[in-house]
Amino acid sequence: MAGNLRDRLKRIQQNERAEKTAQTADLSPFTAGGWAAAGHLTLRREVIGCEGIELPQTVPGAAGIVAPGMRGGTAYEDLLFFDLETTGLSGGAGTIAFLAAFGRLDRAGGAGPKTAFFKLRITQYLLLDYPGESDFIEALLGEFKGAGITLVSYNGRSFDSQILATRCLMNRVVPPEYRHADLLYPARRLWKRLLPDCSQATIETGIFGIDRTGDIPGAMAPDIWFSFLKSGEAGPLLGICEHNRRDIAGLAAIFSAMMRIAHDPFSATQKINFDFENFSLRWYEITHCRGKNYRNEFCEDPHLTDMGEKLLRYAAEMACPRAELRYGLVLLRAKNYDEGREWLYRAADKSRPSPLRVAALRALGIDSERRMKNPAEALAFTEQALALLPPDSSRREEFERRIQRLRLKLNIK
Repeated sequence: MAGNLRDRLKRIQQNERAEKTAQTADLSPFTAGGWAAAGHLTLRREVIGCEGIELPQTVPGAAGIVAPGMRGGTAYEDLLFFDLETTGLSGGAGTIAFLAAFGRLDRAGGAGPKTAFFKLRITQYLLLDYPGESDFIEALLGEFKGAGITLVSYNGRSFDSQILATRCLMNRVVPPEYRHADLLYPARRLWKRLLPDCSQATIETGIFGIDRTGDIPGAMAPDIWFSFLKSGEAGPLLGICEHNRRDIAGLAAIFSAMMRIAHDPFSATQKINFDFENFSLRWYEITHCRGKNYRNEFCEDPHLTDMGEKLLRYAAEMACPRAELRYGLVLLRAKNYDEGREWLYRAADKSRPSPLRVAALRALGIDSERRMKNPAEALAFTEQALALLPPDSSRREEFERRIQRLRLKLNIK
């Protein structure tokens, strides 16, 4: 009984605040900006984010390597770019979404036999006050209708999608089902070593030269929405709406770059600045999984596995240290001993980072002892590796035991 009374009082207070907001807020700026009613205290607008996005004609199977969640056969028209602005940045049951943007790719024509042009159509939904959340959520769920939708987000897997699911449950609505491709994780592999951080804004500016001058930081979104509830002033809130729209346009730009890299990595190096070594190692790793428990569909695609080998060799030829080490080990396993050792010698060069030198010297020592039956050479490699380890390294014991065993073989005290 007490619980029902509290609920009724809460609804009355919320309705009074909603009526006050409706009376004091000047909604003409929203109307002028293309916003229209989409439910109780919920507005909607549709804008063209950008035109002339060039993409490969089909999403390649390799897209799953670049952007987890993407697979061959996914149509561009089934992609749903997604971003939320919320009342808090830490999640939790008390955090709600008040602004959402969805982006869809509309085919605008063909650019050639291998590429096509698209335009990005962005739909935004804005919640004007708490009592409208039910209609707001219902409007958002309408965007998920249709089979085969793949949601594309940036850090949305750990935040935006969780907020959406929580608010659906709080409003007694079943959360939508979809495949999810979160671009944050491949972005880290492609640009982490090239930029101060891997925030979406940093990548947009540092890699693609996108100008977001005048953009209101997303961190200010909660305060701006709460201020709107109190004052009804629309200007700052419209600025956050523009920030939200730009996020979707930037997300589409990052996605486009990733698809170009996945489609033709070698030519992409001429147009897009990305960490080719990290990318090559990842491609090789995922297409050459060893062991029954680690195989995936990429291992069964001969085109992808062959590309992985080419990428790894090319990265090694570009003097990428980790690629040199990995390629040398691959050749040794393939019994191409002479060339494999040559690449390991390169990885062990004094100009390479110490951890890689240690790994290369260790591999050379093991090969010298087991295959070449040359314990003296194995001892020399192992001693060099030990000298490179810091005094507090947990690996020193391993090398010291190996040195002791080799000395016994050679009758060295």
